[in-house]
Amino acid sequence: MSILPHHKYPSRSLSHVPTCPRLCPIARVTCSAATTTTKPRSSQNQLVIEPRLESTPDLVTPIIPSAGPPLPNDPSLQSTWSHRAWVASGCTALFISLAKAVTGAADSHMWLEPMLAGYVGYILADLLSGVYHWGIDNYGDASTPIFGSQIEGFQGHHKWPWTITRRQFANNLHALARNITLVVLPIDILCNDPFIQGFVSICAGCIMFGQQFHAWSHGTKSKLPPLVVALQDAGVLVSRSQHSAHHRSPYNSNYCIVSGVCNEFLDKNKVFEAMEMVMFFKLGVRPRSWSEPGAEWTEETDETHPQVTVH
Repeated sequence: MSILPHHKYPSRSLSHVPTCPRLCPIARVTCSAATTTTKPRSSQNQLVIEPRLESTPDLVTPIIPSAGPPLPNDPSLQSTWSHRAWVASGCTALFISLAKAVTGAADSHMWLEPMLAGYVGYILADLLSGVYHWGIDNYGDASTPIFGSQIEGFQGHHKWPWTITRRQFANNLHALARNITLVVLPIDILCNDPFIQGFVSICAGCIMFGQQFHAWSHGTKSKLPPLVVALQDAGVLVSRSQHSAHHRSPYNSNYCIVSGVCNEFLDKNKVFEAMEMVMFFKLGVRPRSWSEPGAEWTEETDETHPQVTVH
């Protein structure tokens, strides 16, 4: 656009540029003055506009911080009255089952069978904890129906394993206690056989309290109750040294978290590896343990010295 020097135009700032939260075109304006010649030149008396892009701060898109471990006083780690009610109901169902086993054995003078049934329940609970732990560690994600939240929780547990020691007692057990209540209470009502009740009370009890045994395996020896340390050292509960092997690469061993008594057999005979091969060849699904551990499996250090809390 040619600018004629003898015309007057209303004054307007050429530096005015509309604001924009995204990338905005900014005009750089240069005016060239030249003497009059007989042959006009295209570059004389021209307003030259050279567009360029200038980034401005984005005022629309929020900055989302990266996810991190829950804080010590995070509400998600604290027990609620609903949690405590479910734990109380689970303990009640277990107590009724155990009482029926004891009274039935006393009336029939047959103690060996209920005790053997209880021992089988103890071993089976450890085995089931390992199979369940293996499954959610290796398959599915947060969007998986029914188990999605548990899979996501165990993924976070591998990154911040020490957070389980911050969970209050009822918060840690309420989900399992709810399931135990719904399963064991009908058995309490319908069955009086001491053999069955001996099996149910011990197996269900170890499953319900297994998550607490798991939490203790992440605790510091000096901060754990002496009885718990003694049971861990005796192999009755999963030990700290045994479970710590599960949190080391390649994260494909020591899945059982009740007593850990089944871990040696399962790992030595590569039982879970065989199950993974079956899953792969039958369903075409690869377990996570076959891949290099990603950032979500890399353990971060706890700098706040967590303690086991019981409420």
